Amino acid sequence: MSFTVHSLLWLAIDKLKLAGVPEPQRDAWKLLAHVLNIGVDRIPLHLQKTISHIEEQKFENVVSRRANRVPVSYILGYRDFFEHRFAVTSDVLDPRPETEHLIIEALREDFAEVLDLGTGSGCIVISLLAQKSNAIGLGVDQSEAALEIAQKNAQDIGVAERCEFRVSNWFSNVPAVQFDLIVANPPYIHPNVMGALSPEVLHEPKCALTDHLDGLSAYRKIAMSAKKFLKPGGRLIFEIGFDQGVAVSDILSRYFFEDILVIQDFDQRDRLAFCRQNS
Repeated sequence: MSFTVHSLLWLAIDKLKLAGVPEPQRDAWKLLAHVLNIGVDRIPLHLQKTISHIEEQKFENVVSRRANRVPVSYILGYRDFFEHRFAVTSDVLDPRPETEHLIIEALREDFAEVLDLGTGSGCIVISLLAQKSNAIGLGVDQSEAALEIAQKNAQDIGVAERCEFRVSNWFSNVPAVQFDLIVANPPYIHPNVMGALSPEVLHEPKCALTDHLDGLSAYRKIAMSAKKFLKPGGRLIFEIGFDQGVAVSDILSRYFFEDILVIQDFDQRDRLAFCRQNS
C-alpha cells in the first residue's frame, strides 16, 4: 500500500500524540521534511505526493524513535543555536535556547582568550569565537566523544584554527595561562529532581545534567581554581538553575570574586551567575 505525505503525517501525529510527545504536529513535519530532504515550509507543496517504500520505512523509524522520546535534535543530528547549526549526538548535551543568554552576556565586553569548561558540542566557545574574529579559545571536556563533536562543529563553522579542544576534568589539563573570559554550563540539576524531568532530557548524558550530589559541586570546584586562570579583571560566567542564584553567589563570595551578579532570562528567572577576578 502506498501512502501520500498527507496520510503519513496524520498517522505519525496520532502515534506521537499517543506517546505523549509535546507538539506532535510540529515534530512530525520536521521529521518528514528531514526524510524527504526538503524544508519544513515545503511540506504543504508535497501533501499529495506518494511516498516511496524506502522513505516510508525511514519515516516510520524516526517517528518510532520520537515516540520513545528521543529528542528531535538527536534524530536530526543537529541543533540550531545562536547563529549556527551544530552537530549533536547523544554524547553531548542538547544546546538550549536559554544558554544563548550566556553568549549575549559574554559578548558585552571584549575578550582575546576564552576558556569553555565542559564544552560538550562546543556551542558556547564556537559561538563566541564566530563573533570575535581576533579571539582564540580552549574548550575542555572529560568526554573524548563529546570533543570529537566539538571539533567537527568548529571545523564546519570555520573557527577550528582558533579553537583548541582538550580532554580535561575541569582545570586538570588546562595550561598554566590566564584567560580574559571563562564560561561554563556545568551539571547543576539536583539528583532528587532528575526523575521529574521530561523523558527527552533523560536521553542526554547524565554527567552533563547532574553532579549526583547537590547540584552545586561543579560551581565549588570551578570557583576554587578559576582565579589562577583568570587575568586581573577577567570574567567568569556560569549558567545556573532557576533557584540557585543565592547559593552560587555565596560560593563566588567565598572565593573573593568581585562584581558578583545574578542575571535573569526573558522569563525573569535566574539564568546566569557573573563575577570578575580582582583587578
